[in-house]
Amino acid sequence: MTTRQLPLDGLKVVELGQLIAGPFATKLLGEFGADVIKIEPPGTGDPLRKWRILEEGTSLWWHVQSRTKRSVTLDLRTEEGQEMVRRLAVEADVIVENFRPGTLEGWELGYEALAAHNPGLIMVRVSGFGQTGPYRNKPGFGVIGEAMGGLRYLTGQPDEPSVRVGVSIGDSLSALYAVIGTLLALQERQRSGLGQEIDVALYESVFAMMESLLPEYDATGHVREPSGSALPGITPSNAYRTQQGDYVLIAGNGDSIFKRLMQVIGRDDLAQNPAMAHNDGRSQHAQAIDAAIEAWTQTRERDEILRLLEEARVPAGYPYTAADIANDPHYLAREMIQTVTRADGRSLKVPGVLPKLSATPGRLGQGGPPLGAHTDEVLDELGIDTETREKLRHAGII
Repeated sequence: MTTRQLPLDGLKVVELGQLIAGPFATKLLGEFGADVIKIEPPGTGDPLRKWRILEEGTSLWWHVQSRTKRSVTLDLRTEEGQEMVRRLAVEADVIVENFRPGTLEGWELGYEALAAHNPGLIMVRVSGFGQTGPYRNKPGFGVIGEAMGGLRYLTGQPDEPSVRVGVSIGDSLSALYAVIGTLLALQERQRSGLGQEIDVALYESVFAMMESLLPEYDATGHVREPSGSALPGITPSNAYRTQQGDYVLIAGNGDSIFKRLMQVIGRDDLAQNPAMAHNDGRSQHAQAIDAAIEAWTQTRERDEILRLLEEARVPAGYPYTAADIANDPHYLAREMIQTVTRADGRSLKVPGVLPKLSATPGRLGQGGPPLGAHTDEVLDELGIDTETREKLRHAGII
């Protein structure tokens, strides 16, 4: 029995980025078959190796972000290191980088320089503000993109300081757009034979998620404000306190769903009120509707609330912790809790692969590689002999 190839088998990707946005994009490409060669600084490696919670000196996050990659150490500030990148670029399909705009050009590794020797090369460039415009040279991490993109202003309670989402969502959204751009460019290359640059900005990736924020302002002058756990203009959709003091999330904003929800909580008067038959009318009475729902949830424990709402086909849930996720039967049934093996043989639970393809599902791979674990292997593939590699290693270039 033969195993079907993964969709991106045979695709060679060189990752010149670090931390989150670029490396998350290459992780996704690697999960579907791409050979991802991750370039890291000798001695230190990607700073993500030391981010968040460490175990025996290595970030646990590292085993998610780099689980499909080969690690090559290379000092890009040296002529020899830059020459190795040029040699890799000749054979590469895709280069992903998230340096500040102009950095690669300063090393003569910009797109035009590399594409001159490989016209089919695709270069994905992820930065805070994009490759053009008056802000292009500003440093920009995900949180700044989230702020400029409009998300940070809306996150939190009214009249209180804004809060950030608890993960690097701006970087991750940018990574998704980087992957979409890569796949589009690969499709175009099949027709033209030519590669292209893909310019992804963190703030734009966030801004693209902001739904009707801009047209509402343009047409009416309305500036959307933070609203806590509610979703303004979509009613009811909120968090409601239970008898135990924790919260359930209830989304009863469909017209028929709203009626069923009101019947469950004993408010048939609201279910039959013509003024609340549709969302635009309900949104004018959001405060009263939320109060009615919470008056009911505060008399019951969470599990009973969820059971009653499930029976009535009303979408409801509660905020999951990591412990909830790790032990949830649905996560387990859909294979979203997977295990990788680290270099020392120990296992580690990590998120599964998305999206789910029926015929060619993605691969998980091993845990994140030790720093430089594949340097000799990759340089050997480039035809760099052992003696030359030893000289590069002695000079601290690899």
